[in-house]
Amino acid sequence: MLHIEDLQMISTLANSPSLSAAARALNVTPPALSTRLKRLEAQLKVNLAVRSARHLSLTREGEQLAASAAGLLAQIEALPESFARMGQDVSGSLRITAPFGFGREHIAPEVARFVKAHPRVHPVLELLESPWPDKRDADVVVHIGAVRDSSWVAHLLARNVRWVCASPAYLKARGVPLHPRELVSHATICIRENDEDVSLWHYRKGSTRSAIRVSPTMVSNDGEVARTWAQAGLGVVLRSQWDVEHLVAQGKLVRLFSDWQFDSADIVALVPSRRGNTLRVKACVEHLRAAFARPAWQKGTVAKR
Repeated sequence: MLHIEDLQMISTLANSPSLSAAARALNVTPPALSTRLKRLEAQLKVNLAVRSARHLSLTREGEQLAASAAGLLAQIEALPESFARMGQDVSGSLRITAPFGFGREHIAPEVARFVKAHPRVHPVLELLESPWPDKRDADVVVHIGAVRDSSWVAHLLARNVRWVCASPAYLKARGVPLHPRELVSHATICIRENDEDVSLWHYRKGSTRSAIRVSPTMVSNDGEVARTWAQAGLGVVLRSQWDVEHLVAQGKLVRLFSDWQFDSADIVALVPSRRGNTLRVKACVEHLRAAFARPAWQKGTVAKR
């Protein structure tokens, strides 16, 4: 098996007028270089050079080996620069997971914009009922809510508060609750996600914190379904601002208890520490952070009750 030292030796011999000159270039003694050359010739079973005390010339086989050696050495020398270029190139496969509703409405369009800016990236966007902890070996997990796994690094994309909402028809029929504790006498719609206690709704006003245990009349693991039920007048729902603000603005839902704050569910991009240093992952996270710096759903004042 040839070694890089063999390639360097034959390449140097090809550019040296004598064995002594080649030995000086390689910083070895002429006898040591002669021994190395004989060993290589024995290994290859060919004569590589014709040498005398004052002259050195390569045989045809030696010239062929020297030409191949020069090409291989050039490739080896170029490797650091090649890898440096690769490190600066946003390319390769990128696996992203996100929740169904938020993924369809907000992440999918941003992935499209990201690919237009970096056409050498090949994304796989997987929308899941609960991308966390069912992360499927993803590079980036878009998650809504608390994170309880320190092995992943969380990058905040946007603050996301939750609103209590109901349809105008429901409020006309059942009355408008003025305090969160009045929800015990109302029909409530709950969303089962992220292993949360879905029927325990925490709220606060100033420094006063409290919670209410609702008795849901309807439950779904799909937020869009729960929101649709609320629009249909079937009950009160606790839902992320991003999903209901436009409906409140259109008068299809009414926000209740605007003076109270309910538990928030911030939107984060989770990156596994073991793969989080690739340029494509960093570029994706930065793109998402910039995209959600001013979320589309935070458009200002909407109708409140």
